[in-house]
Amino acid sequence: MTYRGKFFIAILSASITFYAFFGVMMGWFDARAQQPINDPGAQIRIFESVLQHIQNDYVDEPNLEKVRTGALRGLAYGLDPYSSYLTAEQVETFKPGSNPNPKGIGAEFSQFSSYLYVVSVIEGSPAGKAGLEAGDVVEYIESKATRDISLYDALQMIGGPSGSTVKLRVIRTGEKPQTISIVRGDYKIPPASGEIKTGGIGVVKVHSLQRGQAETARSQIKGLAGRGVKKIVLDLRNVAGGEIEEGISLANAFFRDGDLAKVIGRENKVVKTYSADPAKFLFDGDLAVLIDFGSAGASEVVASAVLERKRGEVVGERTFGAGAAQELFKLRGGDGLLLTTTKWASVSGKPFMAAKRTDSGLKPSVEVKQPDTPEPLDVEELIDPQDEEEEPSQVEPEEPAPVKKPKRGSPDEDLQLKKAIEILQGKSKAAKV
Repeated sequence: MTYRGKFFIAILSASITFYAFFGVMMGWFDARAQQPINDPGAQIRIFESVLQHIQNDYVDEPNLEKVRTGALRGLAYGLDPYSSYLTAEQVETFKPGSNPNPKGIGAEFSQFSSYLYVVSVIEGSPAGKAGLEAGDVVEYIESKATRDISLYDALQMIGGPSGSTVKLRVIRTGEKPQTISIVRGDYKIPPASGEIKTGGIGVVKVHSLQRGQAETARSQIKGLAGRGVKKIVLDLRNVAGGEIEEGISLANAFFRDGDLAKVIGRENKVVKTYSADPAKFLFDGDLAVLIDFGSAGASEVVASAVLERKRGEVVGERTFGAGAAQELFKLRGGDGLLLTTTKWASVSGKPFMAAKRTDSGLKPSVEVKQPDTPEPLDVEELIDPQDEEEEPSQVEPEEPAPVKKPKRGSPDEDLQLKKAIEILQGKSKAAKV
């Protein structure tokens, strides 16, 4: 047997083994195959047929290693934004729980309709200073189209040495595409802040639930309670990512006992249940929580506990829907598969991240939309087909970031905060949605 033939069999065998183990469906072949889409045997036969056609009928000599890499990338891509194929070099540098862009720019990203999507931006970070906003669609990182790479690869491209610059071509609802230059560097996450509004209602603004940040929020809650505050608004808007333990710690401030969240695995089996620690309870007064489309992950843990256990009203807009853990499976060639193995879920067991984008997230008990909040439109509607054909070097010269609209925290514009305060004052009924 020729080396070429042996190589082909090796590739085919590896592919079949991979399919048999994970049973991943290739949806774009469903109609042609006319087989049960979750039947591993049927999918293996389709995959084998494709490889045979590539080997026997493709016009040029195929690079089967490249074909294999592309196939593995596609398999991971068809699962969720956080599962990814890693090259051997990426496997060598990967650390469990690590962020692929440790320096980064101070923004939380996901994928939306194949494009990189800005879920939230940390105030005072390089991204915030450069004018990047939550809801922005990143079409290009430098000259690389984000629709052609995984979320993991995109985050690696955005990260880099302090002082270096990364250029992002951004599409924003109602505005022309623009290129934003962001200087990478260290930044400090603002600690949670607390204040007392008219009527004696305390407002605690949380900026992040990364490690250690929940304690800053708990300190503010404890301080307000010590000053006699009986009603609190907890502002979790634009708080994405973070650690589930931080979400539990913050939620525990409002619960003496009972379950707060769950982690679920395959077949919706509960892997772990987080319960309140009576020693960490802080506040038993009235509570309202603010959320929006930039709330995701650990903030959804807090909001869902308040909502499902009827601890208070959750005001604002539907959250983004995130919260999952990945495990790295090393493959025979040295590369690997970063695969989502568990999801974060509410007390009732409902995952925040669903298979369908429209089913993800947490719905507030009282819906209040901000006038300046862009609807989570289909990204394809924002992309001009002519713009897609232009290389980043061919588009209009870089423009300065536009003057930012009033922030949601400004008293004159913040309808969500106003509604939450009215509910706690008893001046407004909590109209359910």
